[in-house]
Amino acid sequence: MSSRAAAIAALEHRLGLSFRDRALLDRALTHASKLGLGRNGVLHNERLEFLGDRVLGLVVAEALFERDLEAGPEILARRYAYLVSRESCAAVATAIGLQAAMDVPKAQGLRNNDTVLADGCEALLAAVYLDQGFEAAKAVVLDLWREALDAPLDLDAANPKTTLQEWALAQKKPLPKYSILSREGPDHAPLFRIQVEVEGVAPAHGEGRSRQAAEKLAAQALLQREAGR
Repeated sequence: MSSRAAAIAALEHRLGLSFRDRALLDRALTHASKLGLGRNGVLHNERLEFLGDRVLGLVVAEALFERDLEAGPEILARRYAYLVSRESCAAVATAIGLQAAMDVPKAQGLRNNDTVLADGCEALLAAVYLDQGFEAAKAVVLDLWREALDAPLDLDAANPKTTLQEWALAQKKPLPKYSILSREGPDHAPLFRIQVEVEGVAPAHGEGRSRQAAEKLAAQALLQREAGR
């Protein structure tokens, strides 16, 4: 069994299901960049990503509506936007090992790209919906997003990068700048070390399994040190 085949099997085990349509699953995990490698007729995941975005949105909207009984529409909208965001989808994709199951060109560094992972995650949800039905797709979303859905409603903590940007502007400073200090580990389990800089203060650092996660931790570290947040 190839490493990708093993990763796909592990992914199905994590989701708790077995796909009936193997071609559909492969399509969900195939990035459009494969078209540029001379593979005519490649069925990639862009259309599935479109559908999966809607499946995810409906499940999350319903979950928030049922859970946050006292929340008004503005709070629900902000929480919804965070839960279906690129960084949230990429974090879920990383947690379930999606990057190792993706079919992407090796030389282009796409396997750990947050946009590629987020799109792949949404395409996977569409594949679950088409192959297993809406209730199965709903169960997968509620399982994979359980921790985020159950977390206390703290929007600043949920998006420290936005909070740091607002703090910097309030201090009349330029926007924060993020840079990668290092990337270690294998493709299926990378570790990013990120530095964030705001003019006039010492930089802060964060480590995470994706670039977005590390950036958030770096932003949070700087906020805690400089603004007590």
